[in-house]
Formats: sequence, C-alpha cells, structure tokens
Amino acid sequence: MNSLFDIRERVIILTGGYGILGACMAKHLAKEGATVVILGRDPRKGAALVDAIRAEGGEALFVPADVLDKPSLERSEETILATYGRIDVLINLAGGNQAGATVPPGKTIFDLDIDAFRSVVDLNLFGTVLPTMVFARTMVKQGKGSIINISSEASLRPLTRVVGYGCAKAAINNFTQYLAGELAIKFGEGLRVNAIAPGFFLTEQNRALMSEPDGSPSDRCRAIVAHTPFRRLGRPEELLGTVQWLASDASAFVTGTVIPIDGGFGAFSI
Repeated sequence: MNSLFDIRERVIILTGGYGILGACMAKHLAKEGATVVILGRDPRKGAALVDAIRAEGGEALFVPADVLDKPSLERSEETILATYGRIDVLINLAGGNQAGATVPPGKTIFDLDIDAFRSVVDLNLFGTVLPTMVFARTMVKQGKGSIINISSEASLRPLTRVVGYGCAKAAINNFTQYLAGELAIKFGEGLRVNAIAPGFFLTEQNRALMSEPDGSPSDRCRAIVAHTPFRRLGRPEELLGTVQWLASDASAFVTGTVIPIDGGFGAFSI
C-alpha cells in the first residue's frame, strides 16, 4: 500500500455507523487495516456490523452511546481508550431527517412542525458537535487526529422540501471551518477537521422520496438524475476514496474543507 494512504492500526470512530453509508465505510476502513469503533444506540445493529467485519478478518468494536448525551459519550471514550489506548479519526455519521421538517408538494413553510425541525437540527448539528467536543480532547493530547464530518449537497444550495435538514447540514459546514482554525491555531497542525458533502445516494433515510412503492425511481429522483452530469445516483463505495484520504496522512495539509461528492450535481446549471 502507498504509505500516504496507509490507515493500518488507526483507531477510527464512526458515530451512527451502521446505516447504509456508514456500514460501507466501516467495512472498507477495517479491510484497509484500521481498527473500527461503531457508536450507536442499537446494540443489535452494531453487533451485526461488528460480526460482519470480524468475519472478514477486521478489527471492530461496538460501543453503545447516544450522540446527544455527553455523559454517554464520555463513558464510551473511557471504554475506547481502555481498549485501544488512542483515537485517531472521528467520523460524525449520526444524522437524519423527519417528515415534519420538510415542505412537500401541497404544503408551505407555514405547515412546518417546529418540533420536528428542532429535532432534525439537534440530531445533525449537536450530534456532530457533542462527539467532537468529547473525542477531540484525546486527539489534542495526542497532538494528532482527523475529524470527518458528514455534510450534504443540501447544505451547499437550498433544495426543495428538505429545509430542516439543509439548515442543519449548512451549520455543520460552518462548524467544520470554525473548528479547523480553532484546533490548528491553538493546538497545532496535527489536528484536522474536514467534511464531505454527499450528493444523492439511495439510503433508508431518503428511500421514500427517491423510490415509488414498486421500487422504480420517483419523479424527484428522475429530476435529480436529469440535473446530475453523471446521470445517475451515487454508490456508497464512491465515498470511500475521499474518506480514506481524509483519514490518512495523504491529506496532511488539508483542513477546513467541505468536499462535494455528487457526480457534478453542484457544478451543473441550465
């Protein structure tokens, strides 16, 4: 392996790492030799992913934690450090959306469920800020660490319907850039913070928007594909190269970036 991209023996935490995109990342990172720690609230899903990784010869651990509960995160940090002694990379995957925080056809902004909107902001934004506050302390003590936040195409331009999710992800971009300067200036260049902004990938979260009940593409999906130069949705494995690059020393001079992975969606206009 090119040593620039070598992540062998690095301890990588993935919050909410058993979704479609997170599981794909976790399995890949473990195959590349990293030690993968899955954080989440569902022991059944976490254990299933850990078993799958170990069956392929990888090293993985599930640690129960709630990304909105700081004491829970602090307990998980103690477990991770007692087991592995260090934390090299944090990937903040926990997030999601709710129907009440969207404005579907036939509705207006005045129909928003503000409690659902607040819940979406809490999960996506504070579900990124709190794990960072907990695990970055260990990185500071080590003098080195990489934080990878998960943003979205919805953060870069206002997309129809997903107003709550887009606002929350836009806040993550600002937090990413703020924290990149904060950590580097006060604690040294070994601390890096970046984000990836996936475009349109079919996940459990958006399946109802992107697919008809029979599995065929929805009108929204067809419109998205028509405005994507690659003329298709993304595949989970197409995130892996960027994630490994940010987790490795190959990106040693990269911090404060938000990297779209979108098949050209954000660059295309008519």
